[in-house]
Amino acid sequence: MKILFCGDVVARAGRAVLKKYISSLKTQWNIDCVIANGENAQHGFGLSEKTSGELFSAGVDVITTGNHVWDCRELFSYIEKEPRIVRPINFADSVPGHGFFVHKSQNGSVLVINAMGQVFMNPQLDNAFPIIRQLLKSYQLGANHIKAIVVDFHAEASAEKAALAYYLDGLVSAVIGTHTHVPTADERILPNGTAFITDVGMCGDYASVIGFSTLTIIPRYLKKIPMQDKHGPSTGPATLCGALLETNDESGLCTKISTVRLDGVLNGTENVSIPG
Repeated sequence: MKILFCGDVVARAGRAVLKKYISSLKTQWNIDCVIANGENAQHGFGLSEKTSGELFSAGVDVITTGNHVWDCRELFSYIEKEPRIVRPINFADSVPGHGFFVHKSQNGSVLVINAMGQVFMNPQLDNAFPIIRQLLKSYQLGANHIKAIVVDFHAEASAEKAALAYYLDGLVSAVIGTHTHVPTADERILPNGTAFITDVGMCGDYASVIGFSTLTIIPRYLKKIPMQDKHGPSTGPATLCGALLETNDESGLCTKISTVRLDGVLNGTENVSIPG
């Protein structure tokens, strides 16, 4: 199977670059499933019914989230009606929505799991490690038409991301790190066949501070006083940062992981790995 994972979609610029490319990439690369982290899609903070609809219309099959998932309050009710939007699985059971979703394609099903880190994030969250392992007792690669399993680990600490990847090595197709909005250069396949990258980056304007306007971010560091208003997203041309995963149809494990960078500041032959 071929799965395209798109990094954190930041505001209008990020949504626009997905609209530009996803449909054609699906056809060109024969992609079975497109996953995108959408927690910053609504003006940089949260996700609404309208913005999630834009992502689905662009060709995204499953939307994952993270610490900004509830910034747009309407999602509390909408996520119950839209299972393709996945919130971190290690939230309390009382929180609306679900931490995983099974996308069914013509070539088989893809289990998408979303989890959030504790280090430098939210120590009140439950530990994602045993929760995911428990879920995998019911959803195993090769069983019940599950051809691939992708984990979006939305976390700050690189070590925590790597630890989860090795903990799940051989049990899932890929562990993809999100949250920092900065793409790392360590994409690889672990010893037992699980693909891993510390952070896939963002779909947003990189002529910015992780997707947000320098005009609002820099004064925060200069003045060092609390500012009540949220900083605005940058509106320049966005780069689509993602990863293309190729899995073995028999084992469900990853045979190849390629980084994808299209358009914007990070675009260029030295920065783009085009599969094929």
